[in-house]
Amino acid sequence: MPEPAIEQSVRRSISSRSSQYPESATNGRNGDRDFVNALARGLEVIRAFSRLKPRMTLSEVATATDLSRATARRLLLTLEREGYVQADGKLFSLRPKVLELGLSALSSLDIWEIAQPIMNNLSERIQESVFAAVMDGYEVVYVARAASFNRMISIGIHIGSRAPVHCVSTGRVLLAALPDTELEKYFDTADLAPVTPYTQTSKMKLRDAIEQTRRQGWSLVDQELEVGLRSLSVPIRNRFGTTIAALNVCCPTPRWTLEDMRSRLLADLMDASQQITNALQG
Repeated sequence: MPEPAIEQSVRRSISSRSSQYPESATNGRNGDRDFVNALARGLEVIRAFSRLKPRMTLSEVATATDLSRATARRLLLTLEREGYVQADGKLFSLRPKVLELGLSALSSLDIWEIAQPIMNNLSERIQESVFAAVMDGYEVVYVARAASFNRMISIGIHIGSRAPVHCVSTGRVLLAALPDTELEKYFDTADLAPVTPYTQTSKMKLRDAIEQTRRQGWSLVDQELEVGLRSLSVPIRNRFGTTIAALNVCCPTPRWTLEDMRSRLLADLMDASQQITNALQG
């Protein structure tokens, strides 16, 4: 998936400013002595890998991060030596150890300790996988998961998984919660790349879908992230009514029609979201 234009711009800005301060320099970005350029660049390399780009060549990593091939090579080899990256011929990919960087932070959030039993109960009742997601840039990150053990086939989304916001119901719920100014910034720079033949790539139609999500309070997406997978999401709100995450259920198409999801799942999903909100209020 092509990198969103705003992220490309950020990377170019970082690269431009970083070039003023060599990796060995005392001062970091903008003259900040506490800023470590090498660490920032290493994190950029890790973030360059995604669900759609799980394996990349050195040149692809350098292009994605706006780093020179020499710098990208040093960072990749360092990450490989530390166990975060593996090399297979000319292709580099992340190793499972990289999950340690995010899982400790996710597990420390009290909200998910509160939400987990509610999600577990919902998953057992509907016999499908339930997820919670937040938005990070132009991606959603799945931060909690509950799966029914009675299903032989489960959904391949795990804590820490990411997906483009435009092609998942969680993303549309979170986009719908943005202030108009922030939503306009998204549409000014968003790259609605197709992930499946069903992915919505029209900004006008996506805007209409987001407005509909705002009006009705939920989003239903059909096979836009993965063929054979439908997704229904509702907001999770805090005590002030602000959307802080999206609660989601994913359903394989052989088991659920769109109408089934609306008529048999939506009420339960909204009830679980309200339970989480009530629990957050203490």
